[in-house]
Amino acid sequence: MKMKIVQITDTHLVPRGEVLHGLDPCERLDACIDDINRHHRDAELCVITGDLVHNGQPQAYRDLKMCLSRLEIPYHLLVGNHDHRGRLLDEFPDLPVDENGFLQTVIETGAGRFFLLDTIEQGMAWGAYCEKRLAWLKNAMEAARCCPVYLFMHHPPFSVGLPCVDRLGLGTDGERLAEVVVPYANVRHLFFGHVHRPITGSWRGIPYSTMRGTNHQVPLDFDAVEVVPKSHEQPAYAVVFLEEHQTTVHFHDFLDTYRVPYDKKSEGRPDWG
Repeated sequence: MKMKIVQITDTHLVPRGEVLHGLDPCERLDACIDDINRHHRDAELCVITGDLVHNGQPQAYRDLKMCLSRLEIPYHLLVGNHDHRGRLLDEFPDLPVDENGFLQTVIETGAGRFFLLDTIEQGMAWGAYCEKRLAWLKNAMEAARCCPVYLFMHHPPFSVGLPCVDRLGLGTDGERLAEVVVPYANVRHLFFGHVHRPITGSWRGIPYSTMRGTNHQVPLDFDAVEVVPKSHEQPAYAVVFLEEHQTTVHFHDFLDTYRVPYDKKSEGRPDWG
């Protein structure tokens, strides 16, 4: 079976009409949703991997709900370090919460089980995955031992080589998370946000991917440490195809609509791409 999904990350909404780092987050999310509705209405679901709003404002969550009401495919929300669990639940009361009050759950799909994890330490920029969350994850992994598993979270559980964001990751909690999930050998892919850059690779044998957000980005800067620099690189979302033996992730710069006109006759050679 082939399953198509969409990933959006780091929308960083502020109340509609306000700007953030010189850009309008609501306007950009609207453009993202328009593009998904135009080209990917056949996707089965969309996962938004945290930093839904920028400062946890109630009005920003109301504007997020209004924006997402236009999305023509089902969506699932994760929390990021810029989010506030309580205010998010005020606006989205049907979000699943585990027995300890963390916003994490398991979704059963045709491709396998999607684990949506809560990695935030409320009020802090860095992430955490405490003993209570690890116990929940251990039980969920045990129940899914015979199924393909796909992990979704906001913070990466490892360093990505950018010092300014690596200091804001999961730290040693990432290693503890690895001790839970790696032995089962059934995690097909890890999707995360937080870093505002297109990065792919593998961690402990698990393939992973992340991408730019829908508003501002983090430039490719290996020297910045204390301050996270910002850039106006193109925003993106991901179109993902999940198959039994393959995961394919396409990054789409949805504001980049320019395409080079193509005339095969004028080329004078075969079309080799």
